[in-house]
Amino acid sequence: MLPVRIIPCLDVRDGRVVKGVRFRGLEDQGDPAALALAYEEQGADEVVVLDVTATPEGRGTRLDTVAAVRARLSVPVTVGGGIGEIGDAAALLEAGADKVAVNTAALRRPALLTDLAARFGSQCVVVSLDALARREDRPGVDSGYEVVVLSGTKPVARDAVAWAREAVERGAGEILLTSIDRDGTRSGYELTLLRAVRSAVCVPIVASGGADSPQHMADAVRAGADAVLAASIFHQGNWTVEEVKGALAALGVSVRPGYSEARTP
Repeated sequence: MLPVRIIPCLDVRDGRVVKGVRFRGLEDQGDPAALALAYEEQGADEVVVLDVTATPEGRGTRLDTVAAVRARLSVPVTVGGGIGEIGDAAALLEAGADKVAVNTAALRRPALLTDLAARFGSQCVVVSLDALARREDRPGVDSGYEVVVLSGTKPVARDAVAWAREAVERGAGEILLTSIDRDGTRSGYELTLLRAVRSAVCVPIVASGGADSPQHMADAVRAGADAVLAASIFHQGNWTVEEVKGALAALGVSVRPGYSEARTP
C-alpha cells in the first residue's frame, strides 16, 4: 500500500481562510499563503484550497489567492470552487494549481469531467463529492447518502456512490469525499460512506469531514481512504502535521517522510 497523504484544507472566503461546522458559522483562521507555508514546513504532502463561496456567489475562485499560495509552496495544490467550464480550470492551473476540484458544475453537466480529462489529463481532475446521510427513504438515493451541492447547502436527489462511479467513468482521477454531517464536528470520518465509495471506484479517495485525531485518520485509511484531509485540528493548533504523521506511524499506518515519533495518540 502506498503511504497515506496528509492534506491540510484551506477553506477560503474573501481571500481569508475560514472554518465552521457544515460550512456554516465561518470564522477567520488566517492568511492562506502563510498557513499553507506553515503546513508544508510541518510536512504536509499536499494542500487543498477551496473557495467555499465562489459557486453560491456565481463567480470563480480568486486567482490572486491561488497565485499567492503557489508562490510559497513546493508541494501539490488542489483548488476548487466556482469551476464551471474549461476556461475556469485553465486559469487556475495557470495560476499555480496542480489539480482542480469540481463539484456543482459536474453534477449539472457531467460531460465537463470528460472535457477536463481530455484537455488536462485525469490526474488533474478531482471530483469534490459532498454527501449527506439520509435516514429515511429517498428516491434515487439507494446507498443512503445523497449528493449535496452549492457548498453543502442543496441536496440534489442523487446517490453519492452512484455519482462517484459515474464521475470516475467520465474521467475523474481522484475523489475528494466530504461528509456534510461530519464537517467541522470533529466526530470522526463517515466510515460507512468511505467503504461504500471505495467499493465502487478504483481511483484515490481523499477522506474529508470530521477529523479530530490520528486515530480517526487511521480508521479512515482502513475504510479505504488513500489520503486524509483535515482543517480544524491544524488551524486551531491541536495537532501539527508532523505530530499526526508520527502518531499514524505508531498506529501502523504508512506515511511519507517528515515526522517525529515524540508524540503518540
